[in-house]
Amino acid sequence: MIAITIENLVKTFGDTVALNGINLRVEPGELFFLLGPSGCGKTTLLRNIAGFYIPDHGKILFDREDVTKLPPHKRNTGMMFQSYALWPHMTVAKNVAFGLEERRIPSAQIRERVAAALGSVQMSPYADRKIAQLSGGQQQRVALARALVIRPRCLLLDEPLSNLDAKLRLEMRTEIRRVCKEFGLTAIYVTHDQKEALSISDRMAILEGGHIAQIGTPEDVYRRPRSKIVADFIGETNFLTGKVCAASTGRAVVEIPGSGKFEGIVGDPNWLPKPGEDATLSIRPESWILEEKAAEKNSLRGRIGESTYLGEVAQYQFLTAEMKLKVFELNPRLSARTSARDLHAVASPEDVVVLRR
Repeated sequence: MIAITIENLVKTFGDTVALNGINLRVEPGELFFLLGPSGCGKTTLLRNIAGFYIPDHGKILFDREDVTKLPPHKRNTGMMFQSYALWPHMTVAKNVAFGLEERRIPSAQIRERVAAALGSVQMSPYADRKIAQLSGGQQQRVALARALVIRPRCLLLDEPLSNLDAKLRLEMRTEIRRVCKEFGLTAIYVTHDQKEALSISDRMAILEGGHIAQIGTPEDVYRRPRSKIVADFIGETNFLTGKVCAASTGRAVVEIPGSGKFEGIVGDPNWLPKPGEDATLSIRPESWILEEKAAEKNSLRGRIGESTYLGEVAQYQFLTAEMKLKVFELNPRLSARTSARDLHAVASPEDVVVLRR
């Protein structure tokens, strides 16, 4: 297991600054995700770590070794791409063995290591099949075995599951986490799939415009976003705008015009809101509770508009005099919510995140 440290990394393409002063440390054995909208720099960062790009400024360290200018084949990293990049004319075993043959490993060791790699991804019975005879999920397991067989110092994954259907993605993301933990691999994983990142990552970084907007555990990033960009990117949320009327360390009360006062947790620990300052509240749809009566605080009066029943959850449009909200109800009692009577949407202060406007 190795630590990967990025120091002040800058990468430009002509006049475009793709990465602008990235600082990041991935701990040994950590499954670390890079997320963000298209063009934010996540794939560029991964390709700098792999050695496909050389940065204009900054350092990349594997433990204490400076690998910033080393070519990819000297970094000993395993790479999984969006396209499987498998040789269709070769068998499964030959595809997995290819990297070892290029490294001139003795034949006996190659056979032993290929067998172990295929066993680790549950593909041993398919060793003699051609790639065209495999399903998409099986091909992805072969690609993972090929990355593992060289015994890499770290595993780099660039949207590896984007070509699979929903059921296979669910199966493979669990498998990738199992294999990474079983092998003790440090892994960096690029994806646009938020559920993928939330479900299997140890930590994640949200990138925006070549900068890191936030780093944290899935729970930290989802429940305590530090900016509107992060809150809007990870999951769904409701934004309410108003002015700060009171604040203390880590907490603030915001007055929403026409809707009353809301108390919440300040998302950015480096920001101390001041009375009169503009602020935005982020409240997740599942954080609202629908009540018959108004609460003392953090309460909105309205009615249910359109609703979508999904079995375990119902998604509502909650219409107030000033706004339209998304409200999710777990284990819903739909019949109780279909009348035109007024209800109150109530949020706990622990579920309200106060952000800069």
